[in-house]
Amino acid sequence: MNRLPSADVLDRVRDIPIYRASIERGHFPILEKPEIARGFPDNWMTPKLKRALEAGEAEFVLSTGTNHARMQLIRPPYFLLRSYYRLWSEHPDLGALWHSGARRVSLTTVLATEHVARVNARRPGTMRGERWLDDRTLYLNRRLDPAGWERDEVERMLAEIREAAGAHPDGAYLLDCSGYHLAHLVRAVAAWELWDAFPRPAGIVHAYEYTPLNVRAYLRAHFDCPVIDLFGSTELGYLFYSDAHGRYQPYLKDMSVELIPVQPGSGIHSLIVTSVRNPYMPLVRYRSGDCVRTRDNSTDAGQIVSFCGREKELLPTPAGPVAQADLDARIAAVSSRVFLHQLHLAGDDACRLSYTTFDDAPLAPAESSELAAAVSDLTKRSCGLEHRTGIPIGPSGKYAWLTAPAPAV
Repeated sequence: MNRLPSADVLDRVRDIPIYRASIERGHFPILEKPEIARGFPDNWMTPKLKRALEAGEAEFVLSTGTNHARMQLIRPPYFLLRSYYRLWSEHPDLGALWHSGARRVSLTTVLATEHVARVNARRPGTMRGERWLDDRTLYLNRRLDPAGWERDEVERMLAEIREAAGAHPDGAYLLDCSGYHLAHLVRAVAAWELWDAFPRPAGIVHAYEYTPLNVRAYLRAHFDCPVIDLFGSTELGYLFYSDAHGRYQPYLKDMSVELIPVQPGSGIHSLIVTSVRNPYMPLVRYRSGDCVRTRDNSTDAGQIVSFCGREKELLPTPAGPVAQADLDARIAAVSSRVFLHQLHLAGDDACRLSYTTFDDAPLAPAESSELAAAVSDLTKRSCGLEHRTGIPIGPSGKYAWLTAPAPAV
């Protein structure tokens, strides 16, 4: 199979050292993250890039590291932000709000908030405050685990939301979030009866991690506005968006994607991306680490219906690999009350599903039996259930859906 990119892409990468051997061979192998880091930055350096760095038109940055080890990148200043804002401005359900000046309030991991604070520390006096990314975007969260928010923190966040909303003539604002974090906020607002202090957003975007079906439904039940999913990464920008009905649309300006089955017949595909959107670090056949499913199980990227988790987190089973979204679908089919869940592996043939519910009450015995059977059928392991009132969050500020015992030394 010919693995040469288009002539336009070849013209943009032919002087970059990391691609020279591929151009000579006439074949571009899949580009892995370790290869990007090997010899960095010399493996990317060209006279054009050197001049851009000296002029401040390109800069070194680190990826956030919330899904994989932090990776050094070279890109134009505000590359990701501009990609993000352009998508928002063109989105069929959000564009009018964006053009009307609605501010963006972001409720996501504390790592994202800390990143904004670090950026602002390098340019003192230019922002309204350390958690304002620019004049339109405020980051709210100051705590690793949103389950631990105290009432005064929630009231502080609601006050900041009201201030952002008040800057728009119609009180409109856009809420950018991790679905988990917003669900935690809704539960806290309900528990402390603070709904009167919470202005409803005009649009919601969850864009930082896989959002479970039950969490999506929970948000839609509490907010009468479009709830949109964006898919992308620090190094690529945004590639797909959903509309208000949950249907995914490509957003592939200066990009193309190909799908490679992770295992024949599994229906799960690795997402391979070629992108020249970043002129200083174009990525050719880059393995993003994400997995997708298509409507017809084919490798046609136009048929993508779900982004189902990370490739490194696939669970091998005798029936083929299981992705995060596969377990999520089984859970949602049994009960819409399950909020957080985590699958713990034990040995080669057993597992335990820990779960919380939105109302903190355990599932009824019949539902518990049905869910245990569904997980056993999916994983080919005997499954026990454990109702909990909380599940620990990871050091990245995200929840791990799958855990296994540490290997014996």
